[in-house]
Amino acid sequence: MTRRPEDQPGRAGRGTPPPRRYPWEDDEYRPRPRDTRPYPTPGRPPEPEPRPQPRAQPRARARLQGAPPPPKKLTVTRVALYRTRQLTTRGVAAFRRAAHADGAKQSGLSSLTYAVMLNYAADAAMAVALANTLFFSAATGESRGRVALYLLITVAPFALVAPVIGPALDRVQHGRRVALAASCALRVLLSIVMALNFDNWGLYPAALGSMVLSKSFTVLKAAITPRVVPPEITLSKTNARMTVFGLAAGGVFGLVAAGFANLFGSPGALWFTAVLSLANAWFCLRIPAWVEVTEGEVPTSLRARPRKPRQALGRSVVVALWGNGAIRMLTGFLTLFAAFVVRAQTEGEALLQLLLLGVIAGAAGVGSFLGNAVGARLHFGSPDQVVIGCLVGALATTVVAAVLPGLITAAAVGLIGATASSLAKISLDAVIQDDLPEESRASAFGRSETILQLGWVFGGALGVLLPTEYWVGFTVLSALLALGLAQTIATRRGGSLVPGLGGDRPLKPTPVTP
Repeated sequence: MTRRPEDQPGRAGRGTPPPRRYPWEDDEYRPRPRDTRPYPTPGRPPEPEPRPQPRAQPRARARLQGAPPPPKKLTVTRVALYRTRQLTTRGVAAFRRAAHADGAKQSGLSSLTYAVMLNYAADAAMAVALANTLFFSAATGESRGRVALYLLITVAPFALVAPVIGPALDRVQHGRRVALAASCALRVLLSIVMALNFDNWGLYPAALGSMVLSKSFTVLKAAITPRVVPPEITLSKTNARMTVFGLAAGGVFGLVAAGFANLFGSPGALWFTAVLSLANAWFCLRIPAWVEVTEGEVPTSLRARPRKPRQALGRSVVVALWGNGAIRMLTGFLTLFAAFVVRAQTEGEALLQLLLLGVIAGAAGVGSFLGNAVGARLHFGSPDQVVIGCLVGALATTVVAAVLPGLITAAAVGLIGATASSLAKISLDAVIQDDLPEESRASAFGRSETILQLGWVFGGALGVLLPTEYWVGFTVLSALLALGLAQTIATRRGGSLVPGLGGDRPLKPTPVTP
């Protein structure tokens, strides 16, 4: 077979003419890209091309952006300090943006938030200072008389002071900022007294007074909050936001107080508490003056048919109050009962005691933070059902802890109980905002916070009086929570186990004119 010339190797181009190449296919004939710049106007010189701006130096650029300038000479220490300052500056800027978001700066909410944060910080610092004192050792290995004495001088006065705060708020028409600042200033004096009398019985009345003032601050804050709520967010989200900020501040300043306690002992942490309380008094006075405007407010009453011209609370509010009070009893019980049980079961092992208490307290802190974070983002259609669901979850957890006693179940009670307490409190705030007129909300918040503090005190008293056994304490607590759940459900259906404080009232009461 004869191959064609073009098919033979090496002769591909011999039998056929080469492909024709046109001149415009050469590079030298390709058209150049068209100049799209506009032609200069006759009689007007062409505009000069913009010159590139010189790049700012790193230190000047950082100064313009509000960041710390980098060091001139780079060393490991200087770079580490620079990065620390840079991260701190960014963190402070992010915190200020979060605190001033949604119009909080214009309404005065940010100023109240700073005061609440410092109150949480002072509480955490005092708790660190008193963690290893007679407060948690008086109920271990002591007689029943010592336990009763401890209860008398630490917990019982709460039940006498708390009911006075709510009605007093109704009579205080001006000076709520001053009352907040005064409570903080008195805590300064009591912290100094505790630091100077740390090793004698003078510690107890000073610590008691500081606790009462802290609870009074909480009640006063609840009455002021409706006056500083920005229009962009609801009252329940406002309270949840302040609680989240307060928990974060308590964690940070609690660690700082632990450092002072490690360096200078517990009196050093108490001096640090005095400094925090003094700063808090200054922040309280910076709250806007319009929180003092109480003209037209109508006091509230827990009775279904009050005697004076007061605003009666509706059925939904009373349901939320019963449920929240029962859950607060759980949190108060766990706060003191867990400390006594751990102290009794690990006698003489201070490091182990601190570790076990840290596990339970950490679980409760995570639950509180989680509950407030979730509650601030979600909208509940039926808040009273949410309260009942939280109470059911808390009861189920305590029953499990009674059947399977131990540290793990106690930590689970702390986690679930704190989460339920936060969600139930947000639901209570939502009910008060929806069911009560604006002129009665401040009084309602003050009275509701007083009831919640009484629930906490009752639970704390149980934690002191009951034997230091997990199963005994959680069994009694489960029975009381079951009674609280029964009363809450009965109130929602229009009945009551307690005469006069049940559901024999309308869902939304008729507003009362002042």
